[in-house]
Amino acid sequence: MTTATPLADARHHDHKIIDGRDVAASIIETCRDRAQALTAAGWKPRLVSVTVGATEPVALYVRNQIRTAEKAGIEFEERYFPESTSEAEVLAAFSVMNADPRVTGVILQRPVPEQMSIKKLQHAIHPLKDVEGMHPSSIGNIVYNDVDLGPCTAMASVEMLKTTGLQLEGLEVVIVGHSEIVGKPIAFLLMSEGATVTVCHHMTRHVAVHSRQADAVFVAVGRPRLITGDMIKPGAAVIDIGINQVTDEDGKTRTVGDADFDSCADVAGWITPVPGGVGPVTVAILMRNTLIAASRQMAHYQQAFATTD
Repeated sequence: MTTATPLADARHHDHKIIDGRDVAASIIETCRDRAQALTAAGWKPRLVSVTVGATEPVALYVRNQIRTAEKAGIEFEERYFPESTSEAEVLAAFSVMNADPRVTGVILQRPVPEQMSIKKLQHAIHPLKDVEGMHPSSIGNIVYNDVDLGPCTAMASVEMLKTTGLQLEGLEVVIVGHSEIVGKPIAFLLMSEGATVTVCHHMTRHVAVHSRQADAVFVAVGRPRLITGDMIKPGAAVIDIGINQVTDEDGKTRTVGDADFDSCADVAGWITPVPGGVGPVTVAILMRNTLIAASRQMAHYQQAFATTD
C-alpha cells in the first residue's frame, strides 16, 4: 500500500509534474534484473509484436517498444502482416505462437484492418501470453483483484497516481472515459486498492460536478483540453491519458492531452504532461507484463513436467 500523504497538505505546495520517463526508467531497471534471472533459469523472455497493416503511429509505437525491450533485457520480434491478410491467417499465426514455448509474450498492435474483429483476435492470444492484458480472462482477473497483469495503459495510469504518495484507500477518484482498454480497467484496478470510484462518460450530464469533488481525476476520451482548471479540486492529482494532435494559430501541429495543462497545472497538486507522461510508463508496463507472463509460463511448465514424472 502507498504511503499516506493527505490531500490537504498538497494544496500548500506548487503543482508537481509527474515525469513518466523517470517512472518508466525505475520500472525498466527492475525488469532488467528479473529478465536476467529468468534467462539464467533457462527461460529467456521473448516478446512478439504483431502488426496488421501499416500506419505511422503504430510504427512509432513499435520502435519505442523495441528500444525499451532492449533496455529491459527482453528479446523482441516484430511480425508484420500486410493489410490484405485474412483474419484466419492471423488467427493461425497466433495459434502457432501459443504453442511455441520460446514465445513468452504476444502483443497485437492497434488498430487492425476494418475487416478484422479486434475482439476475436485478442481472444485468440493465450491468456498466459497476453502481455497486453486484454484477453477476456485477463480483464476478468482484475474483477477478482488479481491485478498483477492487466491492460498496459490502465496499469500505467494507476502507477502514475501511486507516485504521488496519496493513500488510495478511500480516495475519491473520477474517471472521465469508460473504454474497455483504459477507463473500465482503471476503475477496477483502483477499486482493488480501496478507492471510491466514479466513472463519467458521454452520457454524464455534468462532468464538472463530479470532477470538482475528486482527489484524483483520470481522463481518457480523445478530446483535446476537455478538462480545465476550473473543473478540478485544488491539490488534486490529474492523470491525463489523452493523446491528440492540434494545430495552433501559427499552423504548427502539437501533441496535447485531454486536460488543458496550463489551467489544470495552476490548480492541481500533481499532473502528468502530454507527451512524456503516461506514454513511456505504458511501454514499461508492457515489459513488466512480459516478464510476469514468462514467470507464469515457467511455473506452468515446471508443474506440468513434475506431474508427468
